[in-house]
Amino acid sequence: MSWIPAELPVGLAHQLGMLVLLALPIACIAWTVTHEDVFREPRAWCARRSVTARSAIARKFFYLFTCEYCFSHYVTAACLVATRFQLLYDGWQGYVLAEFALVWLANALMSVHNRLRLGIKFDHATIAVEQEKLAAPPAGADDL
Repeated sequence: MSWIPAELPVGLAHQLGMLVLLALPIACIAWTVTHEDVFREPRAWCARRSVTARSAIARKFFYLFTCEYCFSHYVTAACLVATRFQLLYDGWQGYVLAEFALVWLANALMSVHNRLRLGIKFDHATIAVEQEKLAAPPAGADDL
């Protein structure tokens, strides 16, 4: 017995909703594997192997674990196998459209996430500088 119903509603609004909902975990998985500290050691090993491996295929294989765009293609393919999501068309055309639409949307979400993180880091750095200025004694205070 399958956990996915045999017939899913295929309205355009449903497909767009599914597109957004599936892009979220794809973006999360691709970002976590390619950027977060929990995978730092395996990612560093893959980065070294992507440069030192003898065959071009091996170099490309190991590189995909360091690039969120590259990795998101494989995460999306696995997601499509698991969910059987098709976009606009039934069959292989729907899978191809879904693959590229999901990759594009997931990468757009990762770009927004990265921009937000940069803004937060900048705000934290600005606050730290201001706190140091407030904590430092005023100029000429040593002369008293």
